[in-house]
Amino acid sequence: MTDIDEIERDSSLARVEAFSDGVLAIIITIMVLELKSPVTEGLEAFWPLWPTFVAYVLSYAYVAIYWVNHHRLLGHARIVTGGLLWSNMLLLFALSLIPFSTAYLGERHFSREATLLYLATMLIPAFAYILLQARVAATGAKTVASRRYHKASHRKGLTAAAVYALGIPLTLLSPWLGIACAALVAVFWILPWSGLDRLFLDRHPPAESR
Repeated sequence: MTDIDEIERDSSLARVEAFSDGVLAIIITIMVLELKSPVTEGLEAFWPLWPTFVAYVLSYAYVAIYWVNHHRLLGHARIVTGGLLWSNMLLLFALSLIPFSTAYLGERHFSREATLLYLATMLIPAFAYILLQARVAATGAKTVASRRYHKASHRKGLTAAAVYALGIPLTLLSPWLGIACAALVAVFWILPWSGLDRLFLDRHPPAESR
């Protein structure tokens, strides 16, 4: 690969990441605009707003998780293909639905219907991210570290999607069980490293390719 090819590759990846960062920043901005100040005075006026605030905190954590993992994922990319671009756009579209379901969840005070919609909104970007990762894995770096990263992250992503899916029938029993599943996934990804992560790693990593 020539120096010019290297520069073009870095520039293309930088554009993808910069565009994605901008979209995620707008998503967070839209969510925070849903936090309306109370019309009456006194601290007790804030209490009725707790569902909106809790929904915002939970969704903010999700967007932050996707931003961190998106940054890490593109670090393993080597070329920008059409498949990568459209997979990335699908992920951003899925994430752009979060402000709507977040606002609905807060306004409906975590009702059964609002929780079902919220979990469905969480499932869509989860599968979109799995698709994006598959494109990066197919065209990106082939080092031992990259292969271990993709395998561990892919397995963790499928497990997270399964927990979201489990939350849907549990929501029919109690919306708070569904929210608990959503919160569990957030904790699951936020922890920088834990014994749980070791479950997704290969015990016998593949040999370095030549």
